[in-house]
Amino acid sequence: MNTPHRHRPNAALTSLEAAATLARGGFACMFSTADEYETALITQRRAQGRYDQLPSRWPAVLFVGCALMVAGTVLLLN
Repeated sequence: MNTPHRHRPNAALTSLEAAATLARGGFACMFSTADEYETALITQRRAQGRYDQLPSRWPAVLFVGCALMVAGTVLLLN
């Protein structure tokens, strides 16, 4: 006679466990490593155009500036 009463709590518990499993699945990360995440992030940002594809002129400007400072120092010390 107690069978119907036992069946209901068991069904509620099973339903609760299924809901908890489903909720935990929502927090799962789709990347297995940090490298995969960063690669996907950079790929997405490049697609959005955040990273400039043209080479920067700053390295050349800095090199010329340093070369001029070295040449000026050599001329002043001679």
